[in-house]
Amino acid sequence: MLPPRAPLPHRRRRRPLAVRVSSGDGGGGRGFASAVEKHSVLGAVGKDEGARGEEELEGEVAGALELKWPPWEGLAERYKLIGATSLAFVICNMDKVNLSVAIIPMSHQYGWNSSTAGLVQSSFFWGYALSQLPGGWLAKLFGGRKVLEIGVVVWSLATAIIPAVAGFMPGLVLSRILVGIGEGVSPSAATDLIARSIPLQERSRAVAVVFGGLSFGSVLGLLFAPPIIQNLGWESVFYIFGLLGIIWCIGFESLKEQQLGDNEGLLNLGQTGPDGLVSSTVSLESSNSSLEDLQNSLKDVPWGAFFKSKAVWAMIYAHFCGSWGHYTCLSWLPTFFSEELNLNLTEAAWVSVLPPLGSMVITSIAAPFADNLISNGVDTTKVRKICQTIAFVSPATFMMLSSVDLGLPPWEIVAFLTSGLALSSFALSGLYCTHQDISREYASILLGITNTVGAVPGIVGVALTGYLLDATHSWSISLFAPSIFFYLTGTVVWLAFASSKPQDFSKSGSES
Repeated sequence: MLPPRAPLPHRRRRRPLAVRVSSGDGGGGRGFASAVEKHSVLGAVGKDEGARGEEELEGEVAGALELKWPPWEGLAERYKLIGATSLAFVICNMDKVNLSVAIIPMSHQYGWNSSTAGLVQSSFFWGYALSQLPGGWLAKLFGGRKVLEIGVVVWSLATAIIPAVAGFMPGLVLSRILVGIGEGVSPSAATDLIARSIPLQERSRAVAVVFGGLSFGSVLGLLFAPPIIQNLGWESVFYIFGLLGIIWCIGFESLKEQQLGDNEGLLNLGQTGPDGLVSSTVSLESSNSSLEDLQNSLKDVPWGAFFKSKAVWAMIYAHFCGSWGHYTCLSWLPTFFSEELNLNLTEAAWVSVLPPLGSMVITSIAAPFADNLISNGVDTTKVRKICQTIAFVSPATFMMLSSVDLGLPPWEIVAFLTSGLALSSFALSGLYCTHQDISREYASILLGITNTVGAVPGIVGVALTGYLLDATHSWSISLFAPSIFFYLTGTVVWLAFASSKPQDFSKSGSES
């Protein structure tokens, strides 16, 4: 309370509040108790309107002087979840790209050739592809929050043990497979979180914030890994990045405990309302499900209904096409910049940061653009088609310009490719929102299906690009032509068959 002061002229003296509402009450009775206390306070103060106005003013001043910690204390719970999930995705891509930098000194130390180095790097996608469907199913069964937490623990510990097993090739490959498994369940877990907790009008921004963390993680990983390796050794980058994930888990667990305490053992991921926000309360006892329950839940998933839907097939093919261009370009562009554009290694390394930086900028534009269109009454399917078309046609156009010999200087070609890959981030407001649009209940499983197919280019496309390059010695044929083909055919399929209309996949005839 502020110290007492002399009464102001022509105003009545302030009457002290007899009851103070505590913010520390927990449990379900807090709302009733607070209502009674507030009613008593209003009844006491309501007799003196002038005094009440002065008390409110002084209360605002005192509240402004209070130091709020942590600063996100007043945020809605769904925003805290989205922020924490985005941070997990930042760490996710930091642990993904660290090997692409560390592989150079590791190859020198252990005498690896290019084939061996390629085997080590591609092993990540083996685990990534295998974990997509299980991750989607587990996210639906236990909730995306718990699956995300387990995934972060798995990939962080697997990252931290890499220096210990680096000299033993089977152990090193297995550790990278585990990193892929941990990161592979995360997209489905995040999709489940968004589907359960975010209303339709905010969904594009939520997806952009969460999956945009991947681009930010790539930037941070590529910026910090080289100086860490140079000053502390290549082993240190795996220890430090792995520790970041463990720290995240500790912080996420404390957030989880706070929410559980406020909701009497129930994890509330949303509220029911006319704005499209789905209500979903997951009991803590779900973790004690028997093996029979797990088997029954797997049988209850309407797999046949998924593959009878043209919209699902459109998502599958679009995910494959987008991943082909993304994985092959990000894997081979540094080499293209170095060999074809005659940039030195330092320049090529810095240039490789530009596409994820551009993606962050475009994401911040695409998400509000899509959400505003939906809020203004534009059909959701039309919005998703517009965004995904931009995501496919833009890189295809810029790759065509880069593959044709127009006599352009190197930095203009770099600008073309950076712009094209950056604009492909419109997919976060297109394809990546469609899973939640057509089925909130099965969104995580649908993403698991499409992401499984989307992981194939990471295994096949990257290797095929190298094979075509050795056979043709042409970057246009080996790198750009296949990507352009998939971008354009993906656009046609998406415009013809994609839909964001909610679909009833459940066997009972009604979606949860």
